[in-house]
Amino acid sequence: MPLVSVTRLRVRSWRFMPAFIFSALRIGNQTAQAEGCLAAKVFRDRRNAFWTCTCWESEAAMKAFMTSGPHGPAMRKLLEWCDEASVAHWEQEGGEMPSWSEAHRRMLRHGRASKVNHPSNAQKAFRIDEPDETRKDRTLK
Repeated sequence: MPLVSVTRLRVRSWRFMPAFIFSALRIGNQTAQAEGCLAAKVFRDRRNAFWTCTCWESEAAMKAFMTSGPHGPAMRKLLEWCDEASVAHWEQEGGEMPSWSEAHRRMLRHGRASKVNHPSNAQKAFRIDEPDETRKDRTLK
């Protein structure tokens, strides 16, 4: 059964944005070519928040992606770049991607906060604003 992974990251300062965007572009290319990745999309929300949603053939394929290429080193930098970070995973029938509202609902129900060095009050309380779906997302795969 396919595995869906959703992340939400909030870049805590504009000074980290150039490095974050550069890494995000490289990771986007990595995602588009990743073995076992069935679909992927990204979404830039309000207040420097970014959502990703990927669908994988298996948990092993997702974990191989996470630790390889530009994604692995970027994960370590997010500790400093972000003041909010969270992740959720779930299995589902078929490879259909969830809406951002559904991703938000699943994040609140099944997700967890990721470690950041400078957590915001929202991060400490695991409070995540619903995404503004009037904004356009970008399909990577």
